[in-house]
Amino acid sequence: MSEKILVKNIGEFVTYNEKCRDMIVAENIEMIIAKNGIIEEIGTDLYSPELKIIDAENKLITPGFVDAHTHPVFYQTRENEFEMRVMGKTYHEIAAAGGGIKASARKLREGNPELLKNRVKKYLDRFICFGTTTIEAKSGYGLSVESELLSLRILKELEEKHDLDIYRTFLGAHEFPEKYQNDHEAYIDLIVGEMLPKIAREGLSDYCDVFCEEGVFSLEETRRVLEPAKSLGLGIRIHADEFKPIGGVQLAAKLEAHSADHLIAITDEGIHALKQSGVVPVVLPATMFFLGSEKYAPARKMWDAGLPVAIATDFNPGSSMTQSMPFVITTACLKMGLTPLEALQAATFNAAHSLRITRSVGSLEEGKWADFIIWDFEHYQGIPYFLAPQPVYKVYKKGKKVWEFNM
Repeated sequence: MSEKILVKNIGEFVTYNEKCRDMIVAENIEMIIAKNGIIEEIGTDLYSPELKIIDAENKLITPGFVDAHTHPVFYQTRENEFEMRVMGKTYHEIAAAGGGIKASARKLREGNPELLKNRVKKYLDRFICFGTTTIEAKSGYGLSVESELLSLRILKELEEKHDLDIYRTFLGAHEFPEKYQNDHEAYIDLIVGEMLPKIAREGLSDYCDVFCEEGVFSLEETRRVLEPAKSLGLGIRIHADEFKPIGGVQLAAKLEAHSADHLIAITDEGIHALKQSGVVPVVLPATMFFLGSEKYAPARKMWDAGLPVAIATDFNPGSSMTQSMPFVITTACLKMGLTPLEALQAATFNAAHSLRITRSVGSLEEGKWADFIIWDFEHYQGIPYFLAPQPVYKVYKKGKKVWEFNM
């Protein structure tokens, strides 16, 4: 940016405020953005003739979304599995028939690396049109040393020239590849002895995650991956209690993980463990919608217990083929009992908290990046209400317009 910017004529200005420790809904607010993309001042009557003007046209402004759980590195989609689910097959039946995560891993390992990079870039580009300005992005569809490193290297390379802020997570423990299906010890040794050291040396990842679930990585297998990852300086995230509560949430608490994700089957004891440890629950409403489930994570119960619930898309080719945080907010309201303001907080500030990046993003406050959305309506309730139209009007990242809807 070469000029200071004044954002004026804002309809509603809605954001989490750390001083209030709550969401605020304000009117007659203006915002000055410094040349470096940082919010310099928020107030009223801030006009100065040397400022470049962004006219919000009396529309709603909110922070850009922080999508804290995504899987954008995959080679091919799996729409055939969607048809199988509609015809009555379960998630586990599809996986047992050769589908699921292992199918994506086979396709990625066999695919062309340059084509893979082009496809990942296309997915990254698409996040922005839904108002997302920061994502957490996982590997996990390679399940080999070469392909897991390739996935993370692609994310790192694309991040350097992309408008999105991308926080990378190593998820080599997403599933056991066919070669190691009957030799879990050998695959864990490969993760701990070869993948993790190389990832740490190259600075390829910010976090390490494990799919801790019955039939995937057991509690002990999860611990064997995450403890070495933590010792290498990686933050910890865990897929936990998605289908059965086998202790993943309690392990997340013990390891002081940044987040525990999915949580459809979380128990009262698990909620208490998260509360005591400060682990952020990340729930994924679009996933259960896409799987045709009637059971959702108890977000309302966790929120009422005082937990900083975050919501995310879980964008992936098998169980949540969406990058739309507005749709996730709608689903969180309708299926999880969150109010529109709560869901907006969950998709912005709480999601940033799960990544420990609230000093710079997640809310519109002085000293933070000017990552914001101008919506094509005036009131925050419109975010879950306008289900089918494209309500995101303009998206700004660090004060620079990075997307605009054109009729």
